[in-house]
Amino acid sequence: MRTAFIQELIQQARLHPEVFLVVGDLGFSVVEPFAKEFPDRYLNAGIAEQNMTGVAAGLASEGYHVFTYSIANFPTFRCLEQIRNDVAYHNLPVTVVSVGGGLAYGSLGYSHHAVQDYAVMRPLPGMTIAAPGDPWETRASVQWLCENPRPSYLRLGKAGEPVFHSAQPPLAPGSLLLVKAAASKAKAKAKAKGIFLTTGAALGYALEAAASPLLEGGWSVYSLPVWGETVKNAVAEALRAHVCVVVVEDHLEAGGFGSFIREAMRGDTHVALRTLSLDPKVCGTVASQTALNKLGGLDASCLIQAALTLP
Repeated sequence: MRTAFIQELIQQARLHPEVFLVVGDLGFSVVEPFAKEFPDRYLNAGIAEQNMTGVAAGLASEGYHVFTYSIANFPTFRCLEQIRNDVAYHNLPVTVVSVGGGLAYGSLGYSHHAVQDYAVMRPLPGMTIAAPGDPWETRASVQWLCENPRPSYLRLGKAGEPVFHSAQPPLAPGSLLLVKAAASKAKAKAKAKGIFLTTGAALGYALEAAASPLLEGGWSVYSLPVWGETVKNAVAEALRAHVCVVVVEDHLEAGGFGSFIREAMRGDTHVALRTLSLDPKVCGTVASQTALNKLGGLDASCLIQAALTLP
């Protein structure tokens, strides 16, 4: 995803002269092409993420759309005060880019995990969340953000993620993106029906679960790459078209994507809703991303079980 990000950011910088990239002394072997082509719109702020965010806010106040870039926990948790006071409060066009969202840096331990980032970012005024599920969604998210500069949070994976789309999909905040349709009604048995709704890296698990014979071809997979507090009503309206919804995320339950969906659907009794989030026991464990996700209850078997036990 990070390669798709920088490639698309370069394309967008050619179209939008206000695009500016600030990095926190990392991203080497990834960001160099941008720095080479746009040396006047690139800055290495050093290992000083709080200052990086303040500099980004200053540049944004002068007309730039600034992308700050670092490993997931550093541009979010470490400088939340600057994001809150300097960026969101003033409604400035700064996009905080975290590479390695969720448990992508699982082997580096809890200090490098980002499993509470939705919870701290989404309540900020005017904040838009972009959490693409594959490299094509990454490109689409970067394009949308560049065309709609605002306070925003772009949560990326790390590298080597599979591609699930055949081409770049159209994106809009709060708009559900169909990734895999259920089998036709003639083939799918009546009791096997519903959708998996994901954001970010959970997309692959949902596609694996939907392909299981246990679900009889009756489950579709939707991604919601761009969302935020301002589009809750639109999301709720879209979900009312479905009978059963299983929401999946690589984030702790508190304040996460599942919480966002439950808040959006509050009081709605027409949809059977279940959310699957990471168990907090992952916070004290060091392992690979795949192993930690499984430990936290995020794998295809858990999704299948959730789907089978819904009404």
